[in-house]
Amino acid sequence: MKSNVIRRVLDPHPTIISQDSILLVFRVLVSLAMINTHGIKKLIYFSDTVENIPDPFGLGGEISAYIAIMANIISPILVIVGLATRLAALQILSVTVIGFFVVHAEDPWAVKDVPLMYSLAYLLIFFFGAGKYSLDHSISKKWMI
Repeated sequence: MKSNVIRRVLDPHPTIISQDSILLVFRVLVSLAMINTHGIKKLIYFSDTVENIPDPFGLGGEISAYIAIMANIISPILVIVGLATRLAALQILSVTVIGFFVVHAEDPWAVKDVPLMYSLAYLLIFFFGAGKYSLDHSISKKWMI
């Protein structure tokens, strides 16, 4: 009895929960965190966002704000429902990686760790895709021969 519990805990391929279920929960929770923590306030306080947003490529505050809102609200919604998941994750990654390497390059690790963690999370989503519980899967199943 005790050895079965230990085997289940140490099993590298657990059958208790499917990988697709884990991907669903992971992408939903990470994306909700992104929307709640970073996206909503940029949208609600849009004029402050335009004035204060970092503009590492000189595009102007308004364009940078729209890019950030897309990466912090629109793309995470796409990731949640699993629609164009890899493209949405790539768009989010472009912003979080720039945040890590350019915007926060001189900041302490206590500040840099946020874009790093989001980058790692969305990199994982990019490589694994949305999984079976997604619109991507439904669409590909319908249109693939």
